[in-house]
Amino acid sequence: MERAQTLILNEETLEKLPEPRKSVFIYEWLQYLSKVLPNCSKDDIKGSQKKIVEQIMAQVQHGSPGPPVRELLAVSLSTLFSVGDTFLLFDTINKCNDLLKNKDDSPSFLSSRLAAIVTAGVMYERLGRMMGRSYEETVQVLTKGLKNAESQGRAETMVTLGKVCKGLGVAAGNVHRDIYKACRTCLTDRAMPVRIAAANCLLEMLDFASFLYTTEFENLCSLCFRAFDSSVYQARLAVAKLLGSLVAYTQGTGNKNQGIMGTILTAQNNKSSKSIEDALGVLIQGFLKGGVGSFLKGGSSSVSAEIRVGVSHAFVFCFKCLGQQWVERNLSVVISQVFELVTSPKSGSTHTEFVCARNSVNFILSAVLGRMLREKSQLAACKELVASLIRSQSQLEGGGSAGDLAPDLVQHWQVCALHQLGYLARRLGTVMTSLISDTSLKLLDTVFSCLLSASPAVRLAAASCLRDTCVSVPSVLTPLIDKSVEAMEKFKSTPEAISGYSCGLAALLGSVHLTPNGIPHTRGKIIFNLGEELLRSASQNSRLSKERTRAGWMLIAAIMSLGASVVKGLLPRCMLLWRNAFPRSSKDLESEKARGDAFTWLVSLEARAGALASIHSFVISCPQLHTEDIIRRLSVPLESALSLLTLLASQDSPIKSYSGQLRAPAATVRLRLLEVISVLPTPVLESAYAPLLRLLVSEVTLADASNAPTSTSVLPSLIPPADWGLLGGTDVQDDLNKLIEDQLAVNSAAGSGALEHDPCYLFRPRKESEHLPLPLGVALIDESVTVFGKIFPKAANKHKFQMIQHFKECLKTTKANKTEALQMNIFASILAGLKGMVEEKANLTGKEVITAARDLVESVLTSPIPLLRCTAAESLGRLAQVVANDQVTADMAQKSIDYPKSATDVASRTGHSLALGCLHKYVGGLGASHHLQPSISILLPLSQDAASPVVQAWALHALALLADSGGPMFRTYVEPTLTSLLKLLLTSPPTQGDVLVCLGKLLQAIITTLGPELSVYDAGVATARSNILIATSIMQTGQPQVQAESILCLQQLHMFAPRQIELTGLVPRLVKLLRSSNLSLRRAAVACLRQLSQRESRQICEIVSSEANIGVKDTHKVDHIMAYSDSGLPGILFSLLDQEEDKLVIRDCKETLLCLLGTLASENLSSWINLCKEILTTSSDSQEEGREDRDEIDEDDATFTKGEDTGAQGSIQPRWSTQVFAAVCLRKIISDCCQGDRAHFDLSLAKEVSMTGGRSDFLVLHLTELVRMTFMAATSESDPLKLEGLETLRVVIEKFAETAEPEFPGHVILEQYQAQVGAALRPAFAPDMASHVTSRACAVCSTWISSGVARDLSDLKRVYQLLVTSLEKLKKGSSSSCYNESASTLEKLCILQAWAEVYIVSMNTATESEPVFDDFDEDDNFGDFTASKKEDSNSLSGLVAGELPSLSKHWLAAMKDHALLSLPGEFKSQLPYEGGAFYTNDTIELARPHYKGTWAPILQAACLWLTRGGGFENISNERTELDVSDSGNIGLGPANATAQSDPVEINKSRFHLLLGVCLESLCSPRSGELTRSQLSSCLGALHALLEGEITRHLLATEKGILVELCNVLHRQLLSQESTATQAKIMSVVSLAVRAATEQLSAVKKAKLKEIYPANQSITDIPKEIFVLGEGGEDGVLKPG
Repeated sequence: MERAQTLILNEETLEKLPEPRKSVFIYEWLQYLSKVLPNCSKDDIKGSQKKIVEQIMAQVQHGSPGPPVRELLAVSLSTLFSVGDTFLLFDTINKCNDLLKNKDDSPSFLSSRLAAIVTAGVMYERLGRMMGRSYEETVQVLTKGLKNAESQGRAETMVTLGKVCKGLGVAAGNVHRDIYKACRTCLTDRAMPVRIAAANCLLEMLDFASFLYTTEFENLCSLCFRAFDSSVYQARLAVAKLLGSLVAYTQGTGNKNQGIMGTILTAQNNKSSKSIEDALGVLIQGFLKGGVGSFLKGGSSSVSAEIRVGVSHAFVFCFKCLGQQWVERNLSVVISQVFELVTSPKSGSTHTEFVCARNSVNFILSAVLGRMLREKSQLAACKELVASLIRSQSQLEGGGSAGDLAPDLVQHWQVCALHQLGYLARRLGTVMTSLISDTSLKLLDTVFSCLLSASPAVRLAAASCLRDTCVSVPSVLTPLIDKSVEAMEKFKSTPEAISGYSCGLAALLGSVHLTPNGIPHTRGKIIFNLGEELLRSASQNSRLSKERTRAGWMLIAAIMSLGASVVKGLLPRCMLLWRNAFPRSSKDLESEKARGDAFTWLVSLEARAGALASIHSFVISCPQLHTEDIIRRLSVPLESALSLLTLLASQDSPIKSYSGQLRAPAATVRLRLLEVISVLPTPVLESAYAPLLRLLVSEVTLADASNAPTSTSVLPSLIPPADWGLLGGTDVQDDLNKLIEDQLAVNSAAGSGALEHDPCYLFRPRKESEHLPLPLGVALIDESVTVFGKIFPKAANKHKFQMIQHFKECLKTTKANKTEALQMNIFASILAGLKGMVEEKANLTGKEVITAARDLVESVLTSPIPLLRCTAAESLGRLAQVVANDQVTADMAQKSIDYPKSATDVASRTGHSLALGCLHKYVGGLGASHHLQPSISILLPLSQDAASPVVQAWALHALALLADSGGPMFRTYVEPTLTSLLKLLLTSPPTQGDVLVCLGKLLQAIITTLGPELSVYDAGVATARSNILIATSIMQTGQPQVQAESILCLQQLHMFAPRQIELTGLVPRLVKLLRSSNLSLRRAAVACLRQLSQRESRQICEIVSSEANIGVKDTHKVDHIMAYSDSGLPGILFSLLDQEEDKLVIRDCKETLLCLLGTLASENLSSWINLCKEILTTSSDSQEEGREDRDEIDEDDATFTKGEDTGAQGSIQPRWSTQVFAAVCLRKIISDCCQGDRAHFDLSLAKEVSMTGGRSDFLVLHLTELVRMTFMAATSESDPLKLEGLETLRVVIEKFAETAEPEFPGHVILEQYQAQVGAALRPAFAPDMASHVTSRACAVCSTWISSGVARDLSDLKRVYQLLVTSLEKLKKGSSSSCYNESASTLEKLCILQAWAEVYIVSMNTATESEPVFDDFDEDDNFGDFTASKKEDSNSLSGLVAGELPSLSKHWLAAMKDHALLSLPGEFKSQLPYEGGAFYTNDTIELARPHYKGTWAPILQAACLWLTRGGGFENISNERTELDVSDSGNIGLGPANATAQSDPVEINKSRFHLLLGVCLESLCSPRSGELTRSQLSSCLGALHALLEGEITRHLLATEKGILVELCNVLHRQLLSQESTATQAKIMSVVSLAVRAATEQLSAVKKAKLKEIYPANQSITDIPKEIFVLGEGGEDGVLKPG
């Protein structure tokens, strides 16, 4: 490589090289030129410029350069002229023109012609007007040559023409018309790369050719519509981008920096040629009619799906070009215009077409309203959508005027509006509370009213919208449930009301598991009763039977989703309902035949489907209740259902005469049964496998001839994602794009998903990216394939053979129109079955079964359908895996090796190539080692077959699988494979993306094979390493997917040989790719940065900081602009985080930021804090207004309502999710990154270090900013941000509580922020605040009060009063009626914990002699204040004392609850039936974690109160009215110290309770179960408990407990490493010894009194006294 690094090509060396290495050598030389020339001066290259130009032109003219070399030739030549002299410039361009004029059509001249085209294009782009008027000749030659050019030449010509437009701008205006004419032809070219290039060329012209969007606007739009036909994804995006930009340009509001995919627009000052309605009307016409004007008659059937999808993309591009601010100003226009796509009679003629049109509208609005707009604008969009819904309802209610829409069209409008409202609600979270509380908007009322719509689709959409709203704002969930129940009771005689409100209730119940606090337990019982009542009353009114039956079962199924805590008590009633829903015996089944008419059967089938849906919901939602007995009892109704379905499918089916009406209900029952079977353990229906398999096979083979041919949609998911690239799926699409592109997917119905296909989707748990329910026929086949995969491994061999033979027969006899669908279903089932066998670790035995399976699979290895070939190859590999027979595997491999030798067709070669790869992949390297060499010998030549790129791609993919599975055995084939790979990279056109992606996969496999060997300095390895680096360099200039593969290769190389990666070139490129519109590039870039940040954090940050203009400082109004780039790489990553939607990118982005933060935050503190400040303290207008309102009434908020402008984007509100992560980072900086350096938390020391010339950046110097940030977060509108803000505030208080204020001795620095702390906490104690937020705020309150910062009583009361008000929630009946009882448990326990922590501090600081048992830390200096602190603590003690009478009872009650809930499961019967003081019997499991997290401080406080707080003495003063909730017991004694109670017994019971809790926690077999703070509190509690004389006496009187206590403490002493902990253990032991000593002394004294009378003096201690000790007479201690 060193010989290639010269300015002038070393031709002598080049000649000596073998032919394959020459092109590599030239590439290396050109790569060196492209790196060096930009940094050279004119004088450096003056002497060699002429020679270099000659050598480059020689390569252009005679070198037959491949695509990568062509690009480098052009770049080097243009750089040479821009840096050096231009005297050869015109000569060079003339030579290029001469090459273009050459009429030679031979293949050998093609590469030279292409090189000339590329060179001319790059020179015009980079040199611009320096090229003079030569462009006229070039354009003329290029446009003339288009007629006879092949596809690659046409594509490169279009690219070059686009570069001419870009480089010359308006100077080339005289040729724009000629270029436009050429583009018109190429925009509908049959070759997709040509279409893409033509669209991009026109896009470049838009900036400078106004006629495109004025006089030629409609013609060009029509052309774009035609270009959508038969287009692939990339071409569709390119044309849509052109079309969208074209429409946007008519508004004259361009900006060079706007647009998602780079630079699209420049400033336009000309007046708009069309109104926005007219301009968008063109897009609407294209969507509805397929073109501009009314020349297309007829319905929507004339509009292809490609056009509709393309126009949908064009809408999005148009709005993004117009910009965020424009959309904000024209929200009503945007929404109304987009809704026209579904409100026209031409929107569709079938239900499926209307569903696809709705999905298109949802895609457009989600991309624009959801992704472009910020939260304030999204709230405005919600208002517009609600107003739109109100208008549509009034239109329906008013009967409609002549110009109004038909009701069946209005319903689609409403469905889209409701869907979009729900989507925005999910994104906004609790920020949406302000809309819900706006009484003038009536958002919830409007959506709720849609539940009464006459359209089922609207009712379901309204229910789904309510679910999304409740997930976002959980406080409205219970009121909405109550409202729905009330409405059901009120309108139970109206079919629409029954259907709508039941759907609404089901959706609301489905949202419960997604909310933090749930709903009251009793609501589940109430709704279950309602569902049961509906089922009972179904037969009373035939008009309502169907609706009541469906509604009743839906409600019961939804109740199941609430989980085991609710379902447990209802399960006996459910089991009875399930058992009665099906025929109990064969006799009952026979009587079914005479059931009656079609309507009776319809209701019956609805009931069975509903019952099965509820069983499915129970199985997936209540795994804790799956006992053997329950599963056994469930199998009875399932077997009955299977018997019923078998009867209905038989020849003498009783519903045969009604099959037309009952086909769908019967199919629904089959679907529900299969859904249940798919989630149950396989042995459940073991006795009924035969009829079940018959049912599955009949569904898979489309046995019902009356049904249209339907294929499964799960087949692609059964194939490994790595194989998707072979099926044309190299593009990685985000979830939103996938929603629209699925409409075009072959053999998939994913694009036609809709809620009306399956209402159960409303309450079932679902993934965020999960598509809507598919049509019933598709869903049934999908579920059949899934269950087949589960049952096939368990089937008997004879049944397996019969099924395979039946599959063969069906394929032979099927009609042509069903063949493809049948093949998809059968081979999806076979593959699922084989995968199921692998998962079950089962083997396929029996020669005839293996032979039959192999023959069936091999028959489609040569199918013309790529998906089937891929499935067959995968199945063959899985078959070899489960057969476990070397001979069978060898035969399969040999056949796939021999077959391509004789077969020349593409299908045969590709299928058998992939089969070889799959065989090696699944059998393993060692298992197929003897086939490795023959396999490679056939695959390598196939990969070089330039005549068929498809064969190349499949062969390369198979080679990659071989290399991956072969491991070290593939090492000997690395060199030839690498050589072949390099040759392909240098010769393959960039348009062959699938080939290049497969080359990238192969390169990754080679890097893995070499592994650590790559870091060795050896000649052979050095060559391989050099070739790998060259290969990755070549791929960096390809299509986005190819570039992504190159990054993955470099990432893998970095793992084994980090020194070989040139970070200075790689990191800026990765950062630039973070702004790419291509998802695969962003994923690869951020994943690579994540890996680099783990080892070279400092280095990559320095590289980014040194690079100029990587990010563009700008507002958030445009996607992919780095808003925080001033903060270096962390700022850029935060910008990406604030814009990104993809989960993988977000995850990697967060991990990268945390890696950088952990390494660099302490060194660059100001930069990180300023970055967090910029994100956290930027408030939306609504937040500022709210804070300004509070300013008028609350002085606490005065400090931090408005801050200084934080930058250019100060007015832009980041997403709340970004702010949450910023708060997490801030807390990590404070708690982790600055540990170990005391100066961060000591102002005096920080100033001292700064003055002595040390570092001047310490955390304490940023305290004002820290408090401001936590205040802003804690008072935000978002609950997650509130929680993070409060937790960060708690950490700030903890860390800075002891930081002294140097200017005011005796005071701490946090004293000046008391008002701000109070203001931050006060909103969390509002009556309507969620329980989990109040709980977190209680912890902050206790930390603040305990810290001792507030020294004045009036200051202390500021926060103390908040805790006092919280005590109201401990009173009987004060629990929230909106949330689950467990949420109330959490809140009450957190209040008690907060009071306990305050009490502990007040008691520990009241007497200096008492040891302090706070959360221990060797460096902790807590409590070391001046004398004034004593007065302070006395004040605190006085404040707490007033609440002690009630608090002490609550603490003891909580300890009793904790003790009971800690009992093992076998003592469950001993738990009180009515529940405890703070939990109900129904919510035990939900409450148990809350007790586990709060018990320790409460225990310590109770022990302190009992011994040092006068607990023992207080027993006589306790009054009966101090009751705790509904508890009947406190401390194992009567509830209250009444006159009938024995005070001594009550005290003894309380002592045993507290001691028992201490011992139980310390006896935990796993020492890690106790946290450090819990252990500290537990030891502190023991110490406090044994400090009392009474308690020591009680302990000593029971020697067994005393000995056990010593044993437990001894084990803890041995297992703890901290000396502070060991010291605390020893202090407790000393008290235990003291108790024993005191007891012995008391016994001795009593004995002496017995021996000696009171008036007799003791002269000598008798022997009886000495033997009273444990040693007895002989002094020997017995163990234990």
